[in-house]
Amino acid sequence: MARLAQTHGLTDVQQEILSTVRDFVDKEIIPVATDLEHRDEYPQQIVDGLKELGVFGLMIPEEYGGLGESLLTYALCVEEIARGWMSVSGIINTHFIVAYMLKQHGTQEQKEYFLPRMAAGEVRGAFSMSEPGLGSDVSAITSKAVKDDGGTSHSSAAENGGEYVLNGQKMWLTNGGTSTLVAVLVRSDEGHPEGTAPHKSMTTFLVEKEPGFGEVRPGLTIPGKIDKMGYKGVDTTELIMDGLRIPANRVLGGVTGRGFYQMMDGVEVGRVNVAARGCGVAQRAFELGVQYAQQRHTFGKPIAQHQAIQFKLAEMATKVEAAHAMMVNAARKKDSGERNDLEAGMAKYLASEYCKEVVEDAFRIHGGYGFSKEYEIERLYREAPMLLIGEGTAEIQKMIIGRRLLEEYRFQG
Repeated sequence: MARLAQTHGLTDVQQEILSTVRDFVDKEIIPVATDLEHRDEYPQQIVDGLKELGVFGLMIPEEYGGLGESLLTYALCVEEIARGWMSVSGIINTHFIVAYMLKQHGTQEQKEYFLPRMAAGEVRGAFSMSEPGLGSDVSAITSKAVKDDGGTSHSSAAENGGEYVLNGQKMWLTNGGTSTLVAVLVRSDEGHPEGTAPHKSMTTFLVEKEPGFGEVRPGLTIPGKIDKMGYKGVDTTELIMDGLRIPANRVLGGVTGRGFYQMMDGVEVGRVNVAARGCGVAQRAFELGVQYAQQRHTFGKPIAQHQAIQFKLAEMATKVEAAHAMMVNAARKKDSGERNDLEAGMAKYLASEYCKEVVEDAFRIHGGYGFSKEYEIERLYREAPMLLIGEGTAEIQKMIIGRRLLEEYRFQG
């Protein structure tokens, strides 16, 4: 067992789950990841294997067929999976965020209908906030839902029945093609007077669809995969709604106007998972760097014996350790029921920045070979930048951290 990134105080069950996942990563993911990534091929066999392991239901309560595990257990599994291939952790993470939002905010009927099938991996989730023109400015969403039930405008949509008609274009859906359930955030002004703050007039809709591309249900089109620099294998897409009709009982939680808070709760948990991905990719980069440094000889000795390389390895290992500790702290805080936006923001910011630096140092250690597609580090070098922007850019994290610090350390003068 490696010395770095150990987590103390885990139960026997947690250790057994992690050991099983790590074993799966070493045997089933690492040997094939680079080849699949270069072909931009969806890792169906890997996904099927993770379904059998129960990973898709890891945090779904036992009463709905899941394992009922903590966010910490889940984040540590994500760390292991990202160590193998970050794209696979993306396939699971979006599914998990939707399951988490359903568990926390769904109606009883919504939980009973979706969660057992999500735990089995039969229903796979994606979520959609962003739009082509807004990036991190979620409050500027223009996609819209309009109630169509003959004039009712009361916000308790589920009681009134009827339907909503959704129109607009969404962007950057991870799992947009392969998913069968998308949690979509749109503006819904009904029941909210003129001048209501933008974030108080948003609603999350649970949109079921067929997997694939093109028109996947009447009024809903997934145009195709966006071609990306890295983070391949997993499909990233747009989503176009044109007269998409959704029944009122598919408003998450049954009441409009709460979508922004529901999504932010999901993203807070998602940030812990992006931090975990950064930890996993950084660990793999360190493993590759320290291994190569002992095999490659220059000037009559392994490059690991040159002080310049030892300094790099020392810095890399310290960053791996620090990022892991912050990620674990953020997960444990959420598990204890406390607010963790400060810790999650810090963990996500630090882990993604350190990941990029550790990957680059491993790339430098590989010299010219790091530039070759035959070496795994080339893939990691293209994957790491996604973590700098996913689930909120570094700048957004710093904004969240700064605001929270000013709340905590308000000057009393």
